[in-house]
This record gives sequence, structure tokens and C-alpha cells, in this order.
Amino acid sequence: MAEAQPRVAIVGSANVDFIVRSEHLPGPGETVTGGELVSAGGGKGANQAVAAHRLGAHVSFVARVGDDGPGKQTLEGFAREGLGTSLIVRDPDVATGVALILVDRLGQNMISVALGANQRLSVRDVERAEREIGSARVLLTQLEIPIGTVRAALTFAKRRGLTTVLNPAPATDVPDDVLAEVDWLTPNESEATRLVGFPVIDPESAVQAGRQLLTRGPKWVVITLGSQGAIAASDDEVIELPPFVVTAVDATAAGDAFSAALCVGLARGWPAARTMRFASAAGALTTTRVGAQPSLPTDDEVFNFLETTPAVRWSGRNGG
Repeated sequence: MAEAQPRVAIVGSANVDFIVRSEHLPGPGETVTGGELVSAGGGKGANQAVAAHRLGAHVSFVARVGDDGPGKQTLEGFAREGLGTSLIVRDPDVATGVALILVDRLGQNMISVALGANQRLSVRDVERAEREIGSARVLLTQLEIPIGTVRAALTFAKRRGLTTVLNPAPATDVPDDVLAEVDWLTPNESEATRLVGFPVIDPESAVQAGRQLLTRGPKWVVITLGSQGAIAASDDEVIELPPFVVTAVDATAAGDAFSAALCVGLARGWPAARTMRFASAAGALTTTRVGAQPSLPTDDEVFNFLETTPAVRWSGRNGG
């Protein structure tokens, strides 16, 4: 019997990205020349929606864009992907969100975002999408939209029995009443550092941070560590996942691909270890291409990567 298509709901941001690649990232007051400008779809919510769609999920994406050129570009990009746009509001009173991204030759980046219409994504927008959200198995949201909208989406999904995932990006404080509605929390090092108040710089400090964050509500905490891999912690288990070795050219959207793939794995009913490995592979593949949405891999690409890459060891602790 064929596996049912996984269903994922995403409530989040949609931007247009302007990306400049250069030899190195500028310091304060420094001008770096020689770069090339690329424009592409972006925004954490939109990146995650496109990523989950390419990974085989049926995606319900709730977002807001401006009634402007970038907004039209965004919707046309989703349509080309085959991603539904019925839950995306076109707001005539504000501009579409824009991100300015600088990338160096090693793939590291600096990002500045003008949130625009994302700041107006409302609780009402979530309420209008309750039927579509309720039909999903997993809900994913992030922090480029108002925290009240994040809270409403998580609370509704939790009450409907969905698995809830919060990618707490960009780094900011998250109220405990929001964390209480989260099943899976997926920060990177800087986001985890902001949440726990001490440096998260390696697997050992990530495990410590994960254990602290578990006391605030989530059932699982996944901390991505870039070139050091990732850890996932629950009350009963710690999974340590070393990184896949790839030639990285742009880290933009790697975390979005990871979170989206994690949701697809959860929606497929996979166990944590398999889901983590799938998510790690999706994130690694994303770093090998330039841009946010253009770099996101397909399901076949991730499975092929996993088949042709040596198995990544993982270890359990405390009963894992």
C-alpha cells in the first residue's frame, strides 16, 4: 500500500531576497566590491514551505505579502512550484518583506531583513486557515511574524492534535507560554544561546542547552551546529548527529531546509533518528547551492544523497 502524502501546515514569513556574493563579508564601515547580485524568493516561512513541498509534502502555507511587484513575484514563484497560494493575503497597505544577504566564498552569510507585510500577519489570518491547518499532521512556524500570531497558530494546532514545531529564528526571547505549545523546538547555536543565556558552541553545550529548554515545555529540542552537526534531546534520549561533509557555497536557508525536512519526516511517522538524518541531509545539500529557495533540494535528491553518502553514526544517552 502506498504511503499517504505527508501534510504540513506552515505559518510564516515571505520575502524577496537580494543576494550579493563576494570574497569576504564586510566589517563595520567597510565596502567590499566584486560581488554579483542575485534576486530570489525567500523568507523563513516561504523557504520552509517550498522545501517541504519539494520533499513531497502537501503544504498549507499561511502568509502575507504586499500588493506590489515583489509580492507578485513571490506568488508567481509559488505558482511555478505548484505550491498553493489561497492562504496568502495580498496586503495593499504595506510592502512585501525584503532581505539583503551578503555571502562570502566559504558560504557564510550576513542577513538584514525589512519585514514589511510579515509584521501584519494576524491571528485572524490564522483563523481563516483553520480548516486547512487542522487537516495537516504537523504545524511549523517561526519568528519573522508577530509573536501573537505564532502563539495562536501553535495553540490551535496543539488543540487539534497536530505535532507542533517552532523554529525560533531569528534569535529572540520566546515566552514560556509559547514554548509550552511546542513539541519540537529547532534553534541553531545563536538562537539557542539567546534562549538559554549561555554560549552554545559545541555538542556538549548543546546537550546542556537542550536539557534546560526541555524544562520549559518542548518534548524535543533539536539544536543545529553547522559544521559540527546537530543534537536532539528529549527527556529520555539524546541523539548526536555528526555533519555530512559537503563543499558549502552558501548557508542561506540551510536551517529552513532542516526544519522543513524534520516536519516532513514527522508527518511521515518516522522515528526521531531517521527524521534527524533526513533533515541533516536536506540542510547539507542546501549549502551546496546559492540562494534560498533555488538551493532547496527535492525528495529524490535527499534520498539519493543518503544512499551515496556513508552512514552517519548517532548515539543515544540516558535510555536512547
